[in-house]
Amino acid sequence: MKLKRLIFLAMVPLVAAMGSRPDGEADGHRPYVRGEVPAARSDGNDGTPAASNTAELRVLSASEAEPSEFLWQARAVVIFADTPADPAFVEQLAALRRDPAPLIARDVVVITDADPSAASPWRRQLRPEGFSLVLMDKDGQVKQRKPVPWSVREITRAIDKFPLRLQEIGRAGLP
Repeated sequence: MKLKRLIFLAMVPLVAAMGSRPDGEADGHRPYVRGEVPAARSDGNDGTPAASNTAELRVLSASEAEPSEFLWQARAVVIFADTPADPAFVEQLAALRRDPAPLIARDVVVITDADPSAASPWRRQLRPEGFSLVLMDKDGQVKQRKPVPWSVREITRAIDKFPLRLQEIGRAGLP
């Protein structure tokens, strides 16, 4: 206990000597403003592009897009269901539309497929059964499959663990 106190007391003058900028910003980082979306004010220093207030989450039907269109451009979050009225499908879309900023910052495009009879390329490639949430990285690989709806927070945390995302934000631990 005494050692911890001694270390703390030795650090106090060092921290005080560092000081802070007169405008309250340190090292170019702005203080958090309540109600402001952090991704919207990001300047890209953390590898996350700034999301503008006018940007919208891209939600496309499976018939409108091919999987190859998004290679190395965007991460696909593919939502499958047997019918558009599936409660899990409706809940998942509502959750994604409620808080799109973190998804936009991670280059996510949402692909919906609620018509099994159409046999879209997404359905042929991923072969879902019933409701399914599939997270794909920019390299086109399936990273996770979930049989239940996920919140935006759960999706973004999973994306932040993808190897390509770690490289984007500079925390891959590469030599």
